[in-house]
Amino acid sequence: MAVQKSRKTPARRGMRRSHDKLKNPALSVDPTSGETHLRHRVSPDGFYRGKQVVAQPEVDDEE
Repeated sequence: MAVQKSRKTPARRGMRRSHDKLKNPALSVDPTSGETHLRHRVSPDGFYRGKQVVAQPEVDDEE
């Protein structure tokens, strides 16, 4: 089993971790609805690549 010869300093540890940061999510705008959504996922309106793939439930306005 490999064991390090000497302790790593906090500066070296920080240099190693500098590439572990989170990247911004890839966003896309649907051409039909104009909704912003994550890439390769259905928008909240139910559109994917300009086509409606999920029907929205109808709301009854009964008073």
